[in-house]
Amino acid sequence: MQRRSFLKASAATVATLAAPSVLSAATQKLKIGTYGGYFQESFDKYIHPDFTAATGIEVESIAEPTGEAWLVQLSQAARAGRAPADVSMMAQLPRLKGERAGLWAPLDESKVSNLGNLPDHFVHRYEDGKVYGTGAVSWYITLVTNTDTYAEAPSSWTALWDPANADKLGLMSLATNSFLLEVTATTYFGGTDILKTDDGVLQVMGKLAEVKPNVRLWYRDEGQFQQALETGEIPMGQYYHDVTGLAASQGKPVRSTFPDEGAVLDSGSWVVSKASKVIEPAQVFIDYMAQPDVQAKLSRFVGTAPTVSRELTDLTDEEFAAVSSDKTPILPLYDIYVDRGDWINQMWSEKITG
Repeated sequence: MQRRSFLKASAATVATLAAPSVLSAATQKLKIGTYGGYFQESFDKYIHPDFTAATGIEVESIAEPTGEAWLVQLSQAARAGRAPADVSMMAQLPRLKGERAGLWAPLDESKVSNLGNLPDHFVHRYEDGKVYGTGAVSWYITLVTNTDTYAEAPSSWTALWDPANADKLGLMSLATNSFLLEVTATTYFGGTDILKTDDGVLQVMGKLAEVKPNVRLWYRDEGQFQQALETGEIPMGQYYHDVTGLAASQGKPVRSTFPDEGAVLDSGSWVVSKASKVIEPAQVFIDYMAQPDVQAKLSRFVGTAPTVSRELTDLTDEEFAAVSSDKTPILPLYDIYVDRGDWINQMWSEKITG
């Protein structure tokens, strides 16, 4: 999440929350974990004070380590009956692994009145149907180009396979952050259902392998690719919509395009440790964060796409376009990287980046 250090804040309005559970929950301090750096700074400045003002619930801000290290810490602490944070912002793979381990506390749907604002893919349930988490923030990975090299924006992900783009692409180097399997499946196989079998994954990898002559850089360092995109050294690739848009607003010759097939919508979610002793305040916070005006505020200040429908927010066309799109997104199949992650990573290394 260090890419968020590139983002800057803008103005927004704040709404208050009125909920019956607020008064009884307000006497307990709530530990809230967010991605460190820019994310934590933004929540500390723009979200937590207004949440406390609206609910009376004091917040202790916790900076989470990156990757799955936070999942390990939460798991170990829960076994000892402790919660390093009550509410945590979790990436989808560790969120799913925590679900499989029963690490997240079930939530009382009657106490989360704003749950209906969220689409189904941002409402996480156990197999028995109990809700345990909701979408916190989301962001798009789009097709990006250098405008000096490409006068016209490409309209489709098929541009990645075009022989005219030989040695011009910068693509993310991991299956689990590029989601190029989902992009390939949607572009050439009618959707991501084909990825639900091993044979299907291999078929999609075979098609994706055809981009290799066009790839100049499989990147892990986002800053390296952004610089190469801005200079035109690597004039096409996949990158974050909001960061690219910010660079363009600063005069850099770059653009972000939502392809006809859709851009990849990645996200983080709110979950509550089963070891938390303050479930009621945690539910108040999760309900607060599902309010359309709070999601609009996140879009303005943090640069994330709203997890609620655009129609529910007061975002202007310009504000919405800066972070999101009305096109149907490509949703990653996170579960395949949990269930078959080792095998997919091995095949990815052998067939794609090897």
